[in-house]
Amino acid sequence: MMICQHFFIEPTKEQEEKLFHTLYLCRKLYNYSLDQRIKHYKEHDKGLTYRKQQNMLPKYKKEHTEYKTAQSQILQDVLRRLDRAYKNFFEGRAKYPKFKDKYHYTSITLPQCEAKRNFGKEGYVYIKNIGHIKIKAHKDFDPTKVKTINIKYHAGKWYVNLSVEVEEEKEKSVTGEKAIGIDKGINSIAATSDGELYLNPRWLQKTEKKLKRLQRQLSRKKKGSNNREKQKKRLAKLHEKVANQRRDYLHKISYNIVKNNDIICVEDLQVKNMMKNHKLAKSIANVGWGMLDKYLQYKAEKEGKIFIKVNPAYTSQRCSRCGKIVEKDLSVRVHKCECGLEIDRDVNAAINILHEGLRQLSIIAIFCREGSSRSYAYGDYVRPVVNNSRQLSMK
Repeated sequence: MMICQHFFIEPTKEQEEKLFHTLYLCRKLYNYSLDQRIKHYKEHDKGLTYRKQQNMLPKYKKEHTEYKTAQSQILQDVLRRLDRAYKNFFEGRAKYPKFKDKYHYTSITLPQCEAKRNFGKEGYVYIKNIGHIKIKAHKDFDPTKVKTINIKYHAGKWYVNLSVEVEEEKEKSVTGEKAIGIDKGINSIAATSDGELYLNPRWLQKTEKKLKRLQRQLSRKKKGSNNREKQKKRLAKLHEKVANQRRDYLHKISYNIVKNNDIICVEDLQVKNMMKNHKLAKSIANVGWGMLDKYLQYKAEKEGKIFIKVNPAYTSQRCSRCGKIVEKDLSVRVHKCECGLEIDRDVNAAINILHEGLRQLSIIAIFCREGSSRSYAYGDYVRPVVNNSRQLSMK
């Protein structure tokens, strides 16, 4: 499997100038190639393919002598990036590709890595025509397993992102005693079927006043001035700080959950549709549900554990003890049922998510073993959930 490792890099002033120049060349090629595709479609009523544009690249380099210093692999990746943008558009995953300015084209990619060439000098990464750039590696990586190198400029700092191939863990035996359900929310980023609530620290809300102040200061700066560029960096650094806080917290949550469980069941939320609710959009974007799912999934796969998504329908309304639907709006934070169960609504939902996840796994297991088409009623799962009394006693 492939994982991505991120490190700071420290280019010299000369190297930084070369990196900025390479970004400029890549951005210029991207915009030229996009314009080329648009014109070709208008004239011939059909689009240009990546292969055709790749064949045109040597001629373009001859006509523009400034590209002599640019590495061919990096330029070819620019065309791939544009081709992916078109595919994402046609498949409904993104809007039509746009022309890029220097603030929206901030990375270069070397799609083929050679360990001896690119990492021959310990503690450095080598890029042709730029030189050996110092890496601040906070953890080890195997240079022979690195497949692609991406260098990115963000908030006044340079980073290298390495796509590294790692061996998948052998499948481990799992037991129902180590299964968990996770309900995602806004007040609590995650609530587990064990009764644990991971509260939302609300980093964005805490820094919102400062962000607005910096944004107002930016709007008063003269366009194109050095002071405006400095102010943009200050604003970007604060946004980066909030993003780093979020990532760090979600990494800790996902690590703790995967470490202590063999089966992880989460609700399959349609975040894109939920973001259409403008009252909740900012809060939903801030908690990072999609990022949490991503971290849980790759950590589970790495450890040979099971990660499963379930339909979230009625998980908050259904009683996790008797299965009865108890309707309640978002303002009601405690689930109360006629059967006597009184429990935090998010924990109740997490238990229902666990039930549904185990039910789905039981169906998969039966089909694999017997080819059976047996249906399962609510509450039938592979194995019983352990310590239910502790989960249900919360009031």
